Amino acid sequence: MFKALTIAGSDCSGGAGIQADLKTFTAFGVYGMSALTAVVAENTTGVQSIFDLPVEIIRQQIKSIITDIPPDAVKIGMLSRPEVVQAVADSIKNYNLKNIVLDPVLIAKNGCSLTEARAVSALKEFLLPLATVVTPNLYEAEAMLDRKIDTLEKMMEAAVSLHKLSGSWVVVKGGHLGGDKAVDVAFDGREFYLLEATRINTPNTHGTGCTFSAAIAAGLAKGLEVAQALSRAKQYIQAAIENGVILGQGQGPTNHLAGVRSEWMD
Repeated sequence: MFKALTIAGSDCSGGAGIQADLKTFTAFGVYGMSALTAVVAENTTGVQSIFDLPVEIIRQQIKSIITDIPPDAVKIGMLSRPEVVQAVADSIKNYNLKNIVLDPVLIAKNGCSLTEARAVSALKEFLLPLATVVTPNLYEAEAMLDRKIDTLEKMMEAAVSLHKLSGSWVVVKGGHLGGDKAVDVAFDGREFYLLEATRINTPNTHGTGCTFSAAIAAGLAKGLEVAQALSRAKQYIQAAIENGVILGQGQGPTNHLAGVRSEWMD
């Protein structure tokens, strides 16, 4: 069985964070495991509070998984402190982990900062060079590059800049750009790939970034080439948004079961 590990914070409402990642892995037929970095009190209206876990227990969770059930891919989400970034980077190098998908979760949809400023610098220095794929949204790319990104051309320039820092595939997500199409810009160091989909007029987009990056990791775990994994992940997140569920009083979650069929659902 293919296996994937998510290293990220939680979302007690189930729409984002490790809960979304594990659901996505399951939808792709991949066995999911998790190393929790923070407990987040969150719902569809926003983030209420964050409790960061001790660095040593984060390291131990990763070690417990790697030494028993080595993953075929790793998705990295919320890392709120520089010492956590360093611990995760050390683990990737020490255990020679492959197929690393880094989703730099910096800002929640309600504008709440999820990461210390020092952690952004650590992320750029220690984790970007280890990633296979990096998936910032516009706000996260702006924070990492310290410049405004509000056009497709600037997204392409940002992808090039982030590739120079990382050497990895970069996917700058354009969901916040507006327009009839939701366009993500992918760059592998040589070519640009535009991942396009019709924009869905819905408020139910909670956890889209987590879900998209987890879908990429699931594809890589199953042996897909990066371009194939990106394409399939884009199709999946589009279906999850189109079939979003109306839950809560704010931005509802996407539907991680979109396209999934099981005898247990009858």
